[in-house]
Amino acid sequence: MALYEHVFLARQDLSQQQVDALVEHYRGVIGGFGGKIGRVENWGLKSLTYRIKKNRKAYFTLVDLDCSAEALNEMERQMGLSEDILRFMTVKVEQHEEGASAMMQKREERTERSDRGGFGDRGGRGFGGGDRGDRGGDRGGRSFGGDDRGPRRPRENEGAQA
Repeated sequence: MALYEHVFLARQDLSQQQVDALVEHYRGVIGGFGGKIGRVENWGLKSLTYRIKKNRKAYFTLVDLDCSAEALNEMERQMGLSEDILRFMTVKVEQHEEGASAMMQKREERTERSDRGGFGDRGGRGFGGGDRGDRGGDRGGRSFGGDDRGPRRPRENEGAQA
């Protein structure tokens, strides 16, 4: 049996319980061929970069598989027929990762950062205000509306009537 990482995107109008039911259904398909599903990570409802089958968001789920090629083919065939699955991708791996995936680690970092109350190395300055350094103060008498190039010269064909 080979090891795979499988990610699928489910429609945005499903509930999390329905996504979990899909995982359980595919667990049965894999189990029917003697394989097994290991770690299951629900990455949640995320915005898509572009629309997929008229959906702007999708539920992302990562599944670690230990199964035969026949089991994987059957699961992918059923996913292709399902209207609830927008996309899926399977990657063969040498061994499964231990611990949380990169997506879950990013989520943990965001929660830790928000617990500290800062945004990276900004030092709690927040948005707007604060010391402007050498950018503030007098801007040499220039206004934001124009430039210092003087009056505009018309182009050759500008103003000519046809």
